[in-house]
Amino acid sequence: MRTHEQQHRVPAPDRPWSEIEPGLWMGGHKFRGRSGRLEFALVRDEFDVVQTLLRLPGYGPGPRAEHHVWPIPDGPLDGTQLAGVMRLARAANEALDCGRSVLVRCYHGYNRSGLVVAHALVRRGRTPEEAIALIRARRSPWALHNELFVDYLRAGLATARLLEELAE
Repeated sequence: MRTHEQQHRVPAPDRPWSEIEPGLWMGGHKFRGRSGRLEFALVRDEFDVVQTLLRLPGYGPGPRAEHHVWPIPDGPLDGTQLAGVMRLARAANEALDCGRSVLVRCYHGYNRSGLVVAHALVRRGRTPEEAIALIRARRSPWALHNELFVDYLRAGLATARLLEELAE
């Protein structure tokens, strides 16, 4: 896993959110705008469902969106946090199956949102490697640069959760 100092060297994305597959979006609270400056990614009513993994007041969504908040760190997760990630992925897939659009977001839209989106893709039949590659191709090569989250995906979140609970 990268250190906190190394993560500060990760460039901000050049857009607020990216469509990973039809209806499934991943994004963050901040992005680098056309001016080169960091801008706020304010969500209004662009999405039917918004899942927020790092809550910052004033970033939306608008009143019509269904909003799920599950704050998790961009670091080791305990069994309860992993269970929440699994629930969010399941809820995202249920919304997609009903034709609803889903945005999963964190700070930059790289790691925490990537973990949820990748797990949703795995539940939809992709391998972890396919999910990771798709996310990096559609969002950013920096997506899922948290190696621990990649390890969770490769092991399977249910397995990672059981191992974390045994360690407690």
